[in-house]
Amino acid sequence: MKVLIVDDEELSLQKLRRLLKNEGIEDVTSFDNPIEALKKAKSTKFDIVFLDISMPEMSGLELANNILELEPATFIIFQTAFSEYSLQGFQSGGIDYLLKPITKENIKKALEKIYNLLPEKKSKPKILAKNLNTLYLIDINDIYYIQADLDEVIIKIKDNIAYTRRKISELESFLKSHNFFRIHRSYIVNVDKIKSMKTVEQSKLQISFDDIEEVITSSKDGAKEFREYIERRSL
Repeated sequence: MKVLIVDDEELSLQKLRRLLKNEGIEDVTSFDNPIEALKKAKSTKFDIVFLDISMPEMSGLELANNILELEPATFIIFQTAFSEYSLQGFQSGGIDYLLKPITKENIKKALEKIYNLLPEKKSKPKILAKNLNTLYLIDINDIYYIQADLDEVIIKIKDNIAYTRRKISELESFLKSHNFFRIHRSYIVNVDKIKSMKTVEQSKLQISFDDIEEVITSSKDGAKEFREYIERRSL
């Protein structure tokens, strides 16, 4: 589970991170500024988002609407010290409403509600691939990039590679709605795995990833289209 917390009170952020960790959720990103949180949400898909309703610059209700436009399947949980906001929270797409101070029991019940709904969500897409005599069902979230090399299509995951029979054009269509982008006729990248980019000759982009050493280079046209794609997802 990938979780985002947005609250302008640092003590509330710390407490919620601790409560989530106690429930076994380690992948938590937090912001005390809703504008910065929205920027992050435009480049990263979160499964659950905890939002304080009353914040300067942008309310949690407004932020929820923006996040749900980007990813309608996100579970939104509102938190506030004011119970009169509960109806507005549910009208804004919230699945639950937590009244501060939040307790361990509150978090446990909210997470149980989400877990009970998960079977009704569309299952995470997977890709069938093979390495030697072993078949794998690869979760798309584990993919760093896909490479077309002559007659082979290679899927790069963290510690290994695998091969798929599917064409790269077919994978491009399949993955487009999951924040993957084709930056070269031979490469599709998982945007969520990108660590850094730098411009190289002919305005191409050299792309580095989190946790792996491989670096790949876009085409000139792919770099232009990718910059436009990133710009559309940014403030």
